[in-house]
Formats: sequence, structure tokens, C-alpha cells
Amino acid sequence: MAEPEAIPAATVIVMREGAGAPELLMVERAAAMSFAGGALVFPGGRVDPGDHALAATLPGDPDDLAARIAAVRETLEEAGVAVGIDMPGAVIPDLGRRLYAGETLGALLAEAGGALRLDDLVPFARWLPNNVRHKVFDTRFYLARAPEDAEPVVDGNENVRVFWASARSILDAADRGETKIIFPTRRNLDRLALFGSYADAVADARAHEIRTVTPWIEEREGAQFLCIPDDLGYPITAQPLADANRL
Repeated sequence: MAEPEAIPAATVIVMREGAGAPELLMVERAAAMSFAGGALVFPGGRVDPGDHALAATLPGDPDDLAARIAAVRETLEEAGVAVGIDMPGAVIPDLGRRLYAGETLGALLAEAGGALRLDDLVPFARWLPNNVRHKVFDTRFYLARAPEDAEPVVDGNENVRVFWASARSILDAADRGETKIIFPTRRNLDRLALFGSYADAVADARAHEIRTVTPWIEEREGAQFLCIPDDLGYPITAQPLADANRL
């Protein structure tokens, strides 16, 4: 059977400084969602036609620009947090609802006198799974510093919870069976747990090539492991397939 066509998507790892380790903005997907239902994920989603239309008005790589715009839009929709844009603070709480209702980010920026700041998003990774049962997303991951005093709000549609937590605390909760994270999220959390600050994460991202990560299955000592490349900054590059949550 042929692999389904990959859907372009983007996600943003929003970070704020915490006591001893940065805290990440996480959302919990509604259990009924067809992709990653009930799992903790970073804000994000598919790149839509409006993202491409806005990207076409800007200089640069149109696919990367559209992905950055999607990451900005989805973070507003899912968590009410504004990264990658200058926007009057008074209008931000209403933006997520209007975006979810179908208004475009470009139109809302024009109305409010806002502007994109897409250089605030730092490329961190790109993942494209294969041989999975769910929809296949070609997802670009970006880093962004949290705005001062960002107060996330749950969208009440696709997500049921939004919160700040360190990468280590999320991994520990998953190990205790208290929450669910899928394989790409877990590997990125492993990597994020290495950093003591947002600046450390940015430095690491810039020190490694952004090469598409497509996990593969490999037999090692009679057991099957799900593996990723060992030269892209990830501290754990293989996990027993039986323990990996691929949905």
C-alpha cells in the first residue's frame, strides 16, 4: 500500500525561563481527536491556504514562511499566546476565537495594525514519520521565546488543557503513566531537557543541521527498536518498538 501524502504542518516550542530549567508551553489534545487524541503536544497544526497566501506577500522561502505563519496562527488559536507577531495586547485574547472561526491572520493583522516578526521563530527540527496508521505530517519545529506575562488559555475545541512545564517533568509524568506523549514529542522533549535556558536551546538548534527525521525500525539483539539519526542533537536515538507510542 502506498504511503499517504504528507501534510505540511508546523509547531512551535514556546519557552520561558524557569527555576533551574526552561518551561515549555504544552497543550493536551482532546481525547476524541483523530490525531494524537489525549496526548500532550506543542501548539501547532497543518499549514493552510491562508498561510500560503500571506507567505506569498513576503520575501524568502515560501514553504518555510508559510510554516512559520502556521505556527504563529496555531499558537494563537490553541493557547492565546502571541509569538512571532507585534500586536496590540488588548486584541490578543480575541484573536484565537476569530482565527478558529475562519478569519485569516493577514486580515486580523491589517485590522489591528499588527506585523509579523517571523525571525523570532528559530528552526529546531523537522519530522516526517512513515509506516504509521495515522495521517502523515511533514512537521517543522520552531523555537520561540514566550512573551512577557503570557497567560495561555485553552481553546476548548481541539484541546482540553494548556500549561507550562519543564521537559523533564513531562517526561517523568509520562514514565509514571500519568500522561501520554507520542514518539516525536518524546524525542524532542529528551533534547529540550538538556537545556538550561532558551539561549542554550537556540545555540543547540543553530549548531545542528535541520534534516528531516524519518524514524525507522531496526532489529538489535533480537528486539525491534524505533530509531532516529544520531547526529542531530538527540540524546536518545533508539527506543524499543513495543514501548514507542506511534498512535
